[in-house]
Amino acid sequence: MRLLLFGGAAVPLLVSVCALLLSMSLPGRAEEMPSVGAAAPDFQVNSQEGKPVSLQDFRGKWVVLYFYPKDMTTGCTIEAHNFQRDLAKFDQKQAVILGVSVDSVDSHQQFCTKESLTFKLLSDPSHTVVSSYGSLSPTGMAARNTFLIDPQGKIRKVFTKVSPNTHSEEVLAALAELQGGANE
Repeated sequence: MRLLLFGGAAVPLLVSVCALLLSMSLPGRAEEMPSVGAAAPDFQVNSQEGKPVSLQDFRGKWVVLYFYPKDMTTGCTIEAHNFQRDLAKFDQKQAVILGVSVDSVDSHQQFCTKESLTFKLLSDPSHTVVSSYGSLSPTGMAARNTFLIDPQGKIRKVFTKVSPNTHSEEVLAALAELQGGANE
């Protein structure tokens, strides 16, 4: 390998490696996480039914947009079961649950069938939604984060690095607080 020359002096191989790394395009690079009060980034991806779903489809309702690493893993199954268990409570509060991971539509379909999940799971294999919400982990999977979005499309609460065991109850409590205790 040839060394680069700069002003007649050899530049260490490290500079060449750094230049190469900088020139590489890293797909799905995570963007900054949107903050409370910001407009929630819109998206359109397919659900487990293979149908396109957009955040705009839920304008006028509260949205629990939760990101999770992988279908059919222990923590993700617990978290999904708890959201499913509490689905009627979320319905009473005019809130929809949308789970997002980088898994395929087929994987989501199998997960929903196996675990009797009736809310929408959104497939984001291109990392577009995960990245726009600053929730792409270094492993290329979604980080376990949740965004509570109000009926006007504003982010009202952000949960990061959540515990799958208690997260559904935590989101319900935050929703009740934000709604001023209404619809309890």
